[in-house]
Amino acid sequence: MRDSFILLIIGIVSIMSKVISVHSFRGGTGKSNVTANLATVIARSGKRVGIVDTDIQSPGIHILFGLDEEKISYTLNDYLWGRCPIEKAAYDVSQAVKIKPKPFGMSGSIYMIPSSIKTGEISRILREGYDARLLNDGFRDLSRRLKLDYLFIDTHPGINEETLLSIIISNILVVILRPDHQDYQGTAVAVDVARKLDVPNIMLVVNKALPALNFEALRQQVRSAYTATVAGILPVCEEMFHLASSDIFSLRYPNHPWTQEVNAIAKQIMMTK
Repeated sequence: MRDSFILLIIGIVSIMSKVISVHSFRGGTGKSNVTANLATVIARSGKRVGIVDTDIQSPGIHILFGLDEEKISYTLNDYLWGRCPIEKAAYDVSQAVKIKPKPFGMSGSIYMIPSSIKTGEISRILREGYDARLLNDGFRDLSRRLKLDYLFIDTHPGINEETLLSIIISNILVVILRPDHQDYQGTAVAVDVARKLDVPNIMLVVNKALPALNFEALRQQVRSAYTATVAGILPVCEEMFHLASSDIFSLRYPNHPWTQEVNAIAKQIMMTK
């Protein structure tokens, strides 16, 4: 499988940022919410972080950062169609995650690259597609021009060409799954693909776990099933439903067990080479 995609990366300079693809085999796992919170935690630690929403068919992570359609002049779609350079579609959302500039030294920052939420542009992507190789060029250019320490890629669920390209250039693949038998089966496919593509680090995150479950037993079960690191188990919680994607959970509830677990996952990402 890796050989079939090698033409996508021949001659492309390596991306200097640490690239983290966050993926799930099925929708509804909370992938974008986890991505936004991990990126926020790392940016608030003083790092320069970018997030690219490559879930072009069903975008939405920008909502968590308070970006509405009226504030968005360019999107990832515009870059892919040659309308703008990639950095024109990057929006500094540092204030949205309460990062304050520091008088001395480099303070953290976070940039969001949304996909278009316009029906016509989503339809065009579905109808015409695009050259997936441009994504790699865009990731490299974005990393260099914004001097990013970390680049998060919020992928489209399932396995397609864009997903494979994101996975193959990743330093870390974070796979989000729920404690659900359909998710277990799909995750096995995603992990197998990642191993065939020689992804250096694979982390599993179990999301929406009932608090009544034995988390340690669940961790051992998942670790044994996939022979992979279980970076964290995130409990389902009422506060998440009440928040309804109107804010970054870890900012609204800094002392919540969910936030503490996200902090631990972010720490593992930062410690991984």
